[in-house]
Amino acid sequence: MGDGTALTGDSIPGTVLSIDAMGGDRGPSVVIDGMAAAVAKNPDLRFILHGDRPDLERLIERKRGLAERCEIRHAEGVVRMDEKPSSVLRHGKNTSMWSTIEAVRAGEAEVAISCGNTGALMLMSMTRLRKIEGVNRPAIACLWPSRNPSGFNVMLDVGADIRADAEDLLQYALMGASYARNGMDLARPRVGLLNVGTEEHKGRAEIKVAAELIARVAPAADFEFVGFVEGVDLPSDKVDVIVTDGFTGNVALKTGEGTAKMISERLREAFTYTPLSRIAALLAYTSLRRLSKSIDPRRVNGGVFLGLNGTVVKSHGASDATGVAAAIKLAARLSASDFNKRLAARISQAEHAAAAAMQGDQGKGAVQ
Repeated sequence: MGDGTALTGDSIPGTVLSIDAMGGDRGPSVVIDGMAAAVAKNPDLRFILHGDRPDLERLIERKRGLAERCEIRHAEGVVRMDEKPSSVLRHGKNTSMWSTIEAVRAGEAEVAISCGNTGALMLMSMTRLRKIEGVNRPAIACLWPSRNPSGFNVMLDVGADIRADAEDLLQYALMGASYARNGMDLARPRVGLLNVGTEEHKGRAEIKVAAELIARVAPAADFEFVGFVEGVDLPSDKVDVIVTDGFTGNVALKTGEGTAKMISERLREAFTYTPLSRIAALLAYTSLRRLSKSIDPRRVNGGVFLGLNGTVVKSHGASDATGVAAAIKLAARLSASDFNKRLAARISQAEHAAAAAMQGDQGKGAVQ
């Protein structure tokens, strides 16, 4: 994009965001705290907030300067974390999550944000916003801390659908490459397919077929396919986009979050163990703070639903104020970059290029 609105940039342009205040594990107070933290750094943000009006008004009044930036939409219902998505879709029209999606559908806000039930949010988003033409299965993409110059890799799917066949994985590759190109200013993203090894003979049958399909369409879709990658490559600089199914991606994501949390806790224990270690901690304070920030999963909180006619950011259910603020920051950047329109256009172009490449190979007797 080259205009300072890349997902990894520092600026957060003003925009209108639709926020589900009731969906997270920690309740609406954490969401309000996150909004206040985001506004403190970017006073141009505006919010449409969905949930119980009396509770939200009481919480917002405690935050100076937040009330004039919020419009509250009353919604009595709350989608519980243990509710079945199909049940929510049938009976959830009075919920804060439904109201949040509707504001984007109506064009009143650019991006929807929720900490709520992932399955319900995805099904509701698919039903109300509809899929981009040519997309079979939407995916959730996350930013994964890496050694790349941007500091991140893109990984998808991380939980939208636990199953994915070879053609689904090909589509994830196309969407992931578009996400990296439009959101991270990468002219020719490098795409890798997550597997149990880098050797060609390893992996399930659908993984091998997917690798053949992705390799075949990569030149026409203008990205580089680096082949199979392993779990150790997730934070590496050998790839920009990691493609996998939602089951594997979600396990990897939660494992990474848990590992980062454990490292932070162990470092804190080590540097407070003795008086000498406390002195060492003071001397290394700046470096430790930089390390803690770089591995803090809260600061890259927010999975983006790709493949829909509207932008939805899924924040972690257990997010604290820092995590909510990070999701808001990501959503604002996506809106400022006109990301979803760019993504839809790029997917359409890539689908046509992929189809042309597939037809050309079929005419030559390539493997179907």
